Amino acid sequence: MEENATVLPDILEVQGFDISPEFTYPLFFLLLFVYSSLLFSNIGVLMLIITEKSLHQPMYFLFCNLSVNDLIGNTVLLPRLMTHIISTERFITYNQCVAQAFHSHTFGSAAHMILIIMAIDRYVAICHPLRYSSIMTTRTVIGLSASAWGVSLVLVSVLIGLTVRLSRCKSVIQNAYCDNASLFKLSCDDVSINNIYGLFFTVLLFTCSIGGIGVTYIRIALICWMRKSKELNNRALQTCTSHLVLYLIMLWSGFLTIILHRFPKYPDLRKIAYILFHIVPANLNPIIYGMQTRSLRDKITQILQGKVRAI
Repeated sequence: MEENATVLPDILEVQGFDISPEFTYPLFFLLLFVYSSLLFSNIGVLMLIITEKSLHQPMYFLFCNLSVNDLIGNTVLLPRLMTHIISTERFITYNQCVAQAFHSHTFGSAAHMILIIMAIDRYVAICHPLRYSSIMTTRTVIGLSASAWGVSLVLVSVLIGLTVRLSRCKSVIQNAYCDNASLFKLSCDDVSINNIYGLFFTVLLFTCSIGGIGVTYIRIALICWMRKSKELNNRALQTCTSHLVLYLIMLWSGFLTIILHRFPKYPDLRKIAYILFHIVPANLNPIIYGMQTRSLRDKITQILQGKVRAI
């Protein structure tokens, strides 16, 4: 029987990290702390926005999108990764692996789309403050958010669908987690279509992301330069710097993951870059956006002051 026709069991072995025994539990507890902190901060922001009627505004709906995406993306990745770190046997079913890859890629593409919408929101707020409420209505923001999620789900469904159709001749995921590239590397079939669509998917996503955010920031910079208003410059610097820094972190960690898939000599670096792509923005988003948004910051301060008085 040929190798590519071999019937394999539905259980896959995950390669994971090669960790010295003395670092196993420190790494586990570090990831547990990171996961707990992002759960606490993102769920806290979500609950605050949901329960406070004064925060039922389009801008805060965008924060909810970001928090929900961060929670889903990291919950799909981190618990199983932590389990595999302290386990001697690292196994996952093929269906679970496909589900993890699907949610993980949806997280990445949705994050880019949501950040494009947030850049547009910042542009309108800074450059057209008097027209902000008429442009960024609740209906508009919901429509843009639905489009971001819809486009992400369609693109990723095709990406994963092309991989699921392949037969398997291997059963080891050469990674610490499941993603599309790791899945189609299990096959001995011709994966040219997967590589072509994967390249199309990546180029389209990054072109839209970099192009959309680049255009909005260039227009903000031009308007600030032409108006020469110190107040406008300060507002633009305060609201845009954090967004741009977080976007660049996500962009470069995503770039590293994609590029390092082509260089098998650096597997651990690729795995670390992918994990950073998930956990760094998810931990920083609620802190930076929460602290730099006055209404949200004031509400958080009021709650904390109320708890201090109660103690």
